[in-house]
Amino acid sequence: MTSLYSALSSVLFLLDPERAHHLSLLGLKTGIVGSAPAINDPVLSSKVFGLDFPTPIGLSAGYDKNGEVLDALLGLGFGFVEAGSVTPRPQPGNPRPRIFRLKEDAAVINRLGFNNDGLDVAARNFAKPRRRGVVGANLGANKDSEDRIADYVTGLRALAPLADYVTVNISSPNTPGLRALQGKGELEDLLGRLMEARSSLPSEQDRKKPLLLKIAPDLTDEDQSDIADVSLQSGLDGLIISNTTITRPESLQDVQKTEAGGLSGEPLKALSLSLLKDMYQATEGKIPLVGVGGIRTAEDAYERILAGASLIQFYSAMVYEGPFLAHRMAKGLSELLARDGYKTVSEAVGAESQH
Repeated sequence: MTSLYSALSSVLFLLDPERAHHLSLLGLKTGIVGSAPAINDPVLSSKVFGLDFPTPIGLSAGYDKNGEVLDALLGLGFGFVEAGSVTPRPQPGNPRPRIFRLKEDAAVINRLGFNNDGLDVAARNFAKPRRRGVVGANLGANKDSEDRIADYVTGLRALAPLADYVTVNISSPNTPGLRALQGKGELEDLLGRLMEARSSLPSEQDRKKPLLLKIAPDLTDEDQSDIADVSLQSGLDGLIISNTTITRPESLQDVQKTEAGGLSGEPLKALSLSLLKDMYQATEGKIPLVGVGGIRTAEDAYERILAGASLIQFYSAMVYEGPFLAHRMAKGLSELLARDGYKTVSEAVGAESQH
């Protein structure tokens, strides 16, 4: 599987990144990509915010923006898949080109701008039959919205009944002013309105759907403290740490490093890991954390888990490692847990960050 991707990747890398992305979606839709054998290892299974995860390894939002290939993605070896970001109304996003591969740095810069087909299309896709597996819906706000919090409420009402959990993405750097919702007062308002909307959903099951918040890696100490306090007080179910960064490490080599947008991949690793450790301490381990950013190997995944992540996600690494990375990572993680004497992945969560 890996050797086949190595051969194909040289061809894909000749294409514009966005075109290559659409071709990969087509490959999943048509079955050309295929599936990976299921991993049924009890060591990797865990219960997080009330949901059963067969492995802690997930696909982060951004790849399948409209929920078009949820079933096929679950077949690649992921323990869970998150689709979106979805905005209430369709929007084209920012002008192209807007995705840049930094091959020398194993990184990606994107300034897509929540390009998606809107809630109606996403809802139809989420409603389609799919194999067993945990699926999350990642919500965004329209760029020209007069009330962005209302956009998140609209998204929650539409997709919470069709997904296993809902993530509120207020940390994309590509929608002007969006990150301001991470401020304490704005965040209290946002989560208050979302919790109220969730409690008014018709089904009792939907009223219990986990609500997660995805935050930026570029936060001050005060931001971190405020987010931790509001998260604990509001009853938030989980934090995803972190989105892409607007910073540019001095280590970047690729000529495209000055492109505007969010940086993901290997150069985000240290920043995201540091924030994860800080937020695990700030929340006293009381809120499940999802580690994202620069995760490319089983060792990377294990490092996040030991630092406090109950689950991990990746996306950019697939550009360089191929579609079956989740399967390989799960096998490697199982071996690492066994090597260190852990009977379950839950036992390892935060082992190196305990007070």
